[in-house]
This record gives sequence, structure tokens and C-alpha cells, in this order.
Amino acid sequence: MTQQTWDEVGGLLPHDEFRTASEAIVTNIEQVIEGKTATVRLALAVLLAEGHLLIEDVPGVGKTKLAKALARSIDCSVRRIQFTPDLLPSDVTGVSVYNQETHDFEFRPGAVFANLVVGDEINRASPKTQSALLECMEERQVTVDGVTYQLQTPFMVIATQNPIEMEGTYPLPEAQRDRFTARIAMGYPGQAAELAMLDGHGATDPLQELRPVSDAATVRQLIAHVRQVHVADAVKQYAIDLVTATREAPELRLGASPRATLQLLRTARAVAALEGRDYVLPDDLQALAVPVMAHRIIPTADAQLARRTTDAIVSDLVHRLPLPHDRQRSPYDTRPSAGNGRPPYEPRRP
Repeated sequence: MTQQTWDEVGGLLPHDEFRTASEAIVTNIEQVIEGKTATVRLALAVLLAEGHLLIEDVPGVGKTKLAKALARSIDCSVRRIQFTPDLLPSDVTGVSVYNQETHDFEFRPGAVFANLVVGDEINRASPKTQSALLECMEERQVTVDGVTYQLQTPFMVIATQNPIEMEGTYPLPEAQRDRFTARIAMGYPGQAAELAMLDGHGATDPLQELRPVSDAATVRQLIAHVRQVHVADAVKQYAIDLVTATREAPELRLGASPRATLQLLRTARAVAALEGRDYVLPDDLQALAVPVMAHRIIPTADAQLARRTTDAIVSDLVHRLPLPHDRQRSPYDTRPSAGNGRPPYEPRRP
């Protein structure tokens, strides 16, 4: 990596500072989102993995609140797009407008020119408008009238959508879904969490009182820290085996892409860092397989008739695939060996 790129991303943080900064963001979001710690941490992991997040669930469970709470916890530029059937691609990317004073066209940036872009109900817009996000999500740039504009770092799209069975929705194209690092569901809160929500949200909206606890420069440093998390060769091979299993599964007519392999590993690095580790475990890949891969695959007609969801198919593949056996020990690892004579997965210390 060149020095210029490192300057754009940020310097490395010590482990204790990384933990303090990341826990501050999680705690801040949980002032708004009650009883969803795992979901909040996964959303933060996607940000630190330099990915994009798709939140899919029924109306009223807090999809938009999670997206806005994450955005407001970081002192950076935030733009919100309300996707509607009449939204145009130029509303998203920007448009060149003729200036009568200068007798020339000038570019007016669209809503994607921000660090965090919150796209509410993305599947209510037409596929033409949805595709306006393809270039910026993958290449971190926007091209309008032959001119390419670079986007800010960090850059993340947090989109919400209702299930496709809801009236007035358009299913996301395969290329669009594949650009989202993970798809998560909020789910209904537990009774205790819903009771706490009534007490905390009954008179005021905590989202309005939320204050930033981090900034864009700190997030760049957190990302740089995540990039240094070690992944053993055996764990990399296990990630490839997981993705290959989706391509060979008889219940699927479209398996996960190579982009899925890359984003599975990146997200696993972020999860490991949030757990206080500087190395990735196969357990991280198993836990992330469904949110990272299930939205990218397409079941066969027979699987759909049998009402087999993509989440269930990926979960079954994870349970059937054997764990890797190559468990080399690091010279810095003082833990006892496993019962089979092989040491556990190694941490790598800087």
C-alpha cells in the first residue's frame, strides 16, 4: 500500500484505543436501539470492513432508526435518500446544470457525496434508479457526463427495504444485492426491550438527542486497524470452501460470487477486531455466512416450491462443511494444545 493511500485511510490505533472507540459507538447506538446488541455490532463491523449494509424487515421494527443512529454516532457528512417510484438516477448521483452567468455547465453533487448515505426503502424505487448506486458502491466514485468524481473516505451505504411481498416494491437486481456486504434483519424486540422502549421513547425520541462519539478520522484509523487482523491460510481456505459449497449446492441456481469471499473475509476481520482479537477464527466465518452470503444466492424453482429460504440453505451448508484441520501454532501463543494434538488457531502479534 502506498503512503498516500495510508494517509487517506488513517494510522493504526493501539488495541485499547480501538476497543474504547468501537465500544463508544456501539453504546451510543444502543441508546436508540434496545436489545439488539448483536445487530448493532454487525452493522459497525460492516462499516469497519469498508462495506455496505442492507437492512431488510417488516415496517416498524427500527430499520431506519438503526441506520440513522449509526450515522449520527459519527461526526461526518451524512445524507439521506428517500427512495420513491419517481426518484431519478440524477437525484442520487448528481447532475450538470447550465449556468447562464458563466455560460457553462456546472456539476451539482447528488446525495451519494457523503461519508454515510442512508437509503430508506430502496426497493420502492425503480431498478433504473437503484442501479445509480452500482458504481459508487463498488468503485467509490461517480461518473457524470464523462467526468469521474471520487467519493469521500470512509464511504458506506446503509439501505433499508421491506420484504418483496410488500405492495409497491421492486426486487433489487442481483448485481445490486451483491454489492451489499451483509443483509440483516432487525426482528421484533423482546418483551423487556419493548418495555424499555416504551419508557425511553414514550415522551421523547432518543434519536434527536443522540450526539456523535467519533469522527471520520477516527473511523479511518479503525479501518486501518481492521486491515491488519491476521487470517491463517487454513481459515482463508475455509472461506473459499464455504463459498464453493453454495456454487455446487443442488438447491441453488446461483451461488455466491468471488466478491462474497472477499467481503466474508473482510467482515470476519472486523468482527475479530471488535471481539478484541487480532486473528480470525473459523467461528467468525460460520457466524457471518448467512448475513454475508444468503442475499447473494438464488434458489432453484424446486427449493422455492419447498419454501426453502436462502438463509436456511446457507445455514445447512455451514453445518455440513467440516472445519479446517490445519491449526498451526504461533510462537506467541501460550494456550495449551487441543485434545487432538493440534494447537488452536494462532494470533499474530505486531
